Amino acid sequence: MNKKLKLLMSITISAVIGTSLLAGCGSKGGSTENGKVKLELFSTKAENKTILQSLANEFQEKNPDIEISINSPANAGTVLKTRLAKNDMPDLVALGADVNYGALVDANALVDLTNDGIIENIQKPYLDMLHGIASNDNGKIYGVPYATNADGVLYNKDIFSKLGLQIPKTWDEFMAVSKKIKDAGQLPLYLTLKDAWAGMCFWNVIASDLEPSNFLADKKAGKTTFEATHGEIVDKMETIGTLGQEDILGVSYNDGNAAFAQGKSAMYLQGNWAISEIKKANPNINLGMFPLPASNDSSKNNIVSGIDVLFGITSKSKHSDEAKKFIEFMTEKENAQKYIKDQFAFSAVKDVTQDDQSVTDVQESFKNGKIGVFPDHYYPSSFDAASLVQGFYSKKDKAEFLKQLDTEYDKANSKQ
Repeated sequence: MNKKLKLLMSITISAVIGTSLLAGCGSKGGSTENGKVKLELFSTKAENKTILQSLANEFQEKNPDIEISINSPANAGTVLKTRLAKNDMPDLVALGADVNYGALVDANALVDLTNDGIIENIQKPYLDMLHGIASNDNGKIYGVPYATNADGVLYNKDIFSKLGLQIPKTWDEFMAVSKKIKDAGQLPLYLTLKDAWAGMCFWNVIASDLEPSNFLADKKAGKTTFEATHGEIVDKMETIGTLGQEDILGVSYNDGNAAFAQGKSAMYLQGNWAISEIKKANPNINLGMFPLPASNDSSKNNIVSGIDVLFGITSKSKHSDEAKKFIEFMTEKENAQKYIKDQFAFSAVKDVTQDDQSVTDVQESFKNGKIGVFPDHYYPSSFDAASLVQGFYSKKDKAEFLKQLDTEYDKANSKQ
């Protein structure tokens, strides 16, 4: 989730027959030599580039006057920030409801879609989830939620069956399952902390389940601290680290996907976004997913879900009508279904459901409304919690880590 921004847009303008102009893609885009409108879609998610391209091709067949150019660079978040600073924005963005979305809203870089019919077939809870990410959204909607995710535990069903294991519903049950796996000479978890963001997969789940319900608002208002409220959370984060392979800081997300696909661990702390990559490595793997139960009170254990992909139209685009037409195409039920089938994701589009057996075990949480949010989606944009979490696994100093969380959060919050 992961799960995120490198393209310098070039523009060549030359005179051609009559008054035609040849221009490049993005916000400065215009008609191409063949009269097409060229739109740049900037995606922060590498895993979905293939399905986006496939759907874009279908769109272009139905709309031959519009060409979609998909740009999904490495370090997408950084690239997007650079382009925003240079006023060099694409026409469309596809990104998570996270700090990147918040930064664009705060910079007035996205079109207000609050009263637009384009959001009418989007589930309201996911529209509501957009509020609070940006500092100055003023209750307005600047993106169209499209695909949603689930963060939890991927598990190898064959290993669980062989060892006679049941899906754990509490923290103690999770630890008991991990012990049985260890006792059988196998690895409970594969951890990929070489990539700092990967540690947030379990930080978000444990914090979402255990932190006080009003923590995010109170922390922002200066009424509480991580030090006062997150002791148990950090203890359980440390325990998670003992269940992984020896070099938890030396393995990347891509390497972890491959290792889990090869059966090197019984469980893998990741989101549904990793399933497609795992199945590419091993199409025959029999895997499932369950919520990580951080509490011994099962009523507190939720599936942590957020908006994995939303579409936004940049305010600098000269082709907002064509961009909107593309989003309308993407949110048609048939196309939204194709996307989530490919990505093993869930949908924010009404009446579009995920039926893949890999995620059957988390559907109960969705049906029962046992859904928690990603806490880090509501942190100040310059608060680098991921690097702090990664550093904790290196130093293993609980007191220092909690103080760092408060110090760095407060610095970032003061800049909002």
